[in-house]
Amino acid sequence: MLILNRRKFLQVGSLASASLMLPKFLKAMEARPLVPAGNKVLVIIQLSGGNDGLNTIVPYRNDIYYRERPTLSLKQDGILRLNDELGIHAKLKGFKSLYDDGMLGVLNNVGYPNPDRSHFRSMDIWQSGSPASEYWTDGWIGRYLDAQCKGCDKPTQALEIDDTLSLAMKGNSNKGLALTDPARLYGTSNDKYFTDLLQQRTNDDHEHSNVDYLYKTMRETVSSASYIQQQFKSFQTTASYPNTELGRDMKTIASLILSDINTKVFYVSHGSFDTHVNQQDQQARLFNQLSDAVTAFTDDLKQHHRFEDVVVVTFSEFGRRVSQNASGGTDHGTANNMFVIGGNLKQAGVLNDGPNLQQLKDGDLQYSVDFKSVYATLLANWLHANDKEILKQDYPLMSFV
Repeated sequence: MLILNRRKFLQVGSLASASLMLPKFLKAMEARPLVPAGNKVLVIIQLSGGNDGLNTIVPYRNDIYYRERPTLSLKQDGILRLNDELGIHAKLKGFKSLYDDGMLGVLNNVGYPNPDRSHFRSMDIWQSGSPASEYWTDGWIGRYLDAQCKGCDKPTQALEIDDTLSLAMKGNSNKGLALTDPARLYGTSNDKYFTDLLQQRTNDDHEHSNVDYLYKTMRETVSSASYIQQQFKSFQTTASYPNTELGRDMKTIASLILSDINTKVFYVSHGSFDTHVNQQDQQARLFNQLSDAVTAFTDDLKQHHRFEDVVVVTFSEFGRRVSQNASGGTDHGTANNMFVIGGNLKQAGVLNDGPNLQQLKDGDLQYSVDFKSVYATLLANWLHANDKEILKQDYPLMSFV
């Protein structure tokens, strides 16, 4: 009989921690046919580190912008004009093309009351959907999974393309699954050591101890990994994607979407945008990677007639201060912009007024759109979920989807 020593136990625990499907998820997924085209999908791109929104969507006619950023401001050749007041960073040329085609919306001044300038705290607020004064241990996508699993006729699932699972993906009874490569997840979960362990545990009726819970979670992880790998192998896109981390991640997401895997939410991060020093070069490089990866992704989905069923949103935990610092960068600020991308948006273009540089608070932009209204809109109008239950409050809905 196998002996579970401490080191192996920890290895199993690490593997099990990646699991997010409960048995009712797995049985439903294994028993039901693949979801048809038309299944709505949400892709979330987190711009980690606090992206500078003022040099993303640029108020190029505003004298205050140039006065407060004498060397960091973007001149006419550094932007692509969106309208008579605002332009987009020139490295986001793929986003500009989507904008011109009516497939991109720009939300300005997005934030929340009593903003926090700590990376960790502000990211927790964005990922949990909590008020700034409260500390929640579950995330908004995790609670979406919890809500959709209550007697629903179709199971739901969320995947994060990363080594670790974000707070956003953690619910009370359901969690998302973090993976970087479906084949590697499948290989790890089917390692002989783990399969031998599972063969030793055949009684599924009475599972109360921590060890029993660990075995149960291992079984769920193995089943989930097999399902994901099966879907991933059924269709792998042949489209060309940039050879960057984000490019590879977006290619993985596209392949899974085009396989009609039963997944509603994909989550991926890009950064770091923490540009205290030498911001122009770092932001330009990251924007170039973002634009190229998203362009390849949207072109791929368009070619396969799936772009109408996908919405991509970007967010960052905060913006940067209006004034540049002495190191050619910007320090932590508050309100920021978000992008909404999709082939079936109800509203596109610049969706609200640009930043008001005359009414700052402690040198920072003031928010006019609570990010939780964006979440509520995506939950209610795109994922057809109970936004009030998931966000624990009633937020005004918007009309971009």
